[in-house]
Amino acid sequence: MEFISPTVIIILGCVAVLLFLQWKNLRRPPCISGWIPWIGAGFEFGKTPLEFIEKARIKYGPVFTVIVMGTRMTFVTEEEGINVFLKSKEVNFELAVQNPIYRTASIAKNIFLKLHEKLYITVKGKMGTLNLYKFTGQLTEELQEQLQNLGTHGTTDLNKFMRHLLYPVTVNILFKKGLFPSDERKIREFHQHFQAYDEGFEYGSQLPECLFRNWSKSKKWLLELFEKNIPDIKTYKSAKDNSLTVMQAVLDLLEMEANEQKSPNYGLLLLWASLSNTVPVAFWTFAFVLSHPNIHRTIMEGISSVFGTAGAYLESPKNTSEGKKKAKLFSKRKSETSLFLESKLFQGQNYGCRKVGKDKIKVSEDDLKKLPLIKWCILETIRLRAPGVITRKVLKPVKILNYTVPSGDLLMLSPFWLHRNPKYFPEPDLFKPERWKKANLEKHAFLDCFMAFGSGKYQCPGRWLALLEIQICIILIFYYYDCSLLDPLPKQSSLHLVGVQQPEGRCRIQFKQRK
Repeated sequence: MEFISPTVIIILGCVAVLLFLQWKNLRRPPCISGWIPWIGAGFEFGKTPLEFIEKARIKYGPVFTVIVMGTRMTFVTEEEGINVFLKSKEVNFELAVQNPIYRTASIAKNIFLKLHEKLYITVKGKMGTLNLYKFTGQLTEELQEQLQNLGTHGTTDLNKFMRHLLYPVTVNILFKKGLFPSDERKIREFHQHFQAYDEGFEYGSQLPECLFRNWSKSKKWLLELFEKNIPDIKTYKSAKDNSLTVMQAVLDLLEMEANEQKSPNYGLLLLWASLSNTVPVAFWTFAFVLSHPNIHRTIMEGISSVFGTAGAYLESPKNTSEGKKKAKLFSKRKSETSLFLESKLFQGQNYGCRKVGKDKIKVSEDDLKKLPLIKWCILETIRLRAPGVITRKVLKPVKILNYTVPSGDLLMLSPFWLHRNPKYFPEPDLFKPERWKKANLEKHAFLDCFMAFGSGKYQCPGRWLALLEIQICIILIFYYYDCSLLDPLPKQSSLHLVGVQQPEGRCRIQFKQRK
């Protein structure tokens, strides 16, 4: 008995510990761990992440954990947990993204943590709402310059169309005028390497670079591009004013912090951040608008009312019968003439000498305010094609619903599903830009539960500039060209969680210059 008693006690103690641990784990979210150690559910999750998460939501509810490649990711797909994600001091953004930043841009963790907040404040200041007016004229000129290369008519893939238009515009404005190549071969080379880098970004951010040879090759090519051009970017001076480009401001800070050697790396990071979401948002916005004839028609009427009719020449018409006769004489379309007269002449506004059609127009902040539907369409597009997740690192256990999320987990909030909550977005699967009329956009406030740009301390610093760029892009393309879709609106791809969802399948556009 003396021998048996300690053994029994040990066994009972082990059972008690196991029961305690089991009870403790019952308080954690349901966990999908897979059957292979460390890899976990990596294979199933990696094939189609959005589909995987949708099935998990149906089976386990709005909060659940997935183990992938040794990492515990706890997903929050409904409004429960938003306050914890955004306001809790027990979760951290920088620690959540430091490993992906190291893998994708080769910026060491200690350097990233030291510089991130300072760089964020610098970039946010350069692209914030108070400085947007500085970009309006630049964007208009750059976009018109690219449209001049488009030709009078054609048929092309809409995604390719947007890349060829927005890549050079964004690069020349954020880095320096003329940085984007003009040689046809070099343009193709840039497209090839940036697209390869962008498409593999999500996998490259999680796994060793040696597993992705082509992605690694494109990453090195882009880093070499910046290394070669950093001296020219530093000395560049705008022909119109002495203001610094965004990249120049970043370089100044890196020099001040004695980290100039990382200039190409931060150049790569800025390039990816500025192009990876802006282009697909522009693609989807055009596709949604063109596939909704009533919305397209209303936008065209609005553009005509603000800028006149493409192909018309109006010479100093005032609020007189003579002025109205001139407007009618030169207008190509009667319906658009009446819209133009109603908006400009009948309101008693003098309309100075202004050429339209093939001549360049100027887009001002006041013009944009008169065309709110365009901004609504962009925001509604972002709502429907939002990123699958945004992330934080759990520093100490946090409670969401009846679950305790342990320290060390990556807390993954899902804008993709939050934006489909009918409580906040009635008829959530429909493209309804008019819902944004309720948002106080004049004060830069979005609708409740709209999380595409993140929230809290580290929202996307370039969100307002991206919206501005797409607004002007839509105005200029629809002003100069008649456009139509040749294919049905494509489905969104379910292959990625990071960034705006990409299209699945082709979507061709036909365009013809207005005469």
